This record gives sequence, C-alpha cells and structure tokens, in this order.
Amino acid sequence: MSEAGADPHAPRAGGRAGSFEFIEGPTGDLSFRVRAPTLEGLFAVAAEAFLAVTLEDPAALETRERRELALEEPDLELLLLRFVNELVFLRDASELLLRTQRLQVTHDGVARLAATLAGERIDRRRHLLRSDVKAATAHALRVAELADGWEAQLTLDV
Repeated sequence: MSEAGADPHAPRAGGRAGSFEFIEGPTGDLSFRVRAPTLEGLFAVAAEAFLAVTLEDPAALETRERRELALEEPDLELLLLRFVNELVFLRDASELLLRTQRLQVTHDGVARLAATLAGERIDRRRHLLRSDVKAATAHALRVAELADGWEAQLTLDV
C-alpha cells in the first residue's frame, strides 16, 4: 500500500461515500467487503477495490478514454461478479484501467447495469502494477441490503 507500515486490510475510502476492506483468504485469492449507501455506490466502490489491487496508485489513473457497458444477470450477485470480470477483461484485452463515471443499477426480477467507464490504457512508465487479477470468483459472493445501505463480498483470483 502507499503508506509504509499501513495495515493492508484496513478499511479504505472507495469514493461515492463508500468503503472497502480486504479480507484474508486462501492463497491465490483476495477477498474484499464493499459497503456503500446506494447500490450504484456499491458497484462503483467494487471497481475502486479492483483498481486498488491492480495499481500501486489508483489516484494516478487519468480519464483519457471512455467505454459504455450494459449488463444483465438474474440477480445482483451475478451482476456484480460479471461487472468486475468485465473490468478484468477490459484490462487484459484492451490494456484499459477503468473506473465508473456514470452508473445505474436496477433489480426488478432481473438485475441490470448501465455504465460509462472512464480511465486510460496502461502506461508502464506511469502505472506501477501491483497484482494481476485473473478473475472475480463466486467464492463467498454476497450482495445484501442493510438498514443503512448495501454490502457485498467478492473474491478475486490473483
């Protein structure tokens, strides 16, 4: 992490008034819990957690390119899983690191996401890559509405 001696598992701000924290997991996996006041915030903070695992300094990511994304899944858990896996795919296939710029999530029997993602291509002179996330997995996958917002748990195969 960026501060020497900082606890790598301590909760961190994830933007949009949400937070994420890393959870110890089996070797090769990294689990994290995401909290946010809104469902859109939950997905946005999950994207920030993915960037925090991928980049040494996610704040250095600039907005140079945008991508539109529309996804549909039977439930919110599968939608979150697919969303993070789309971020992994865009990083691998197009060398793009992206965060949410605009996001709408609905769930009325079917879970849908419409998003504008913004970021830039990996520039190895400016971006120090931390981990190579292979995929988000369904291990311990959970999305739950709480009295004061939303919480999710997701595991990354690194």
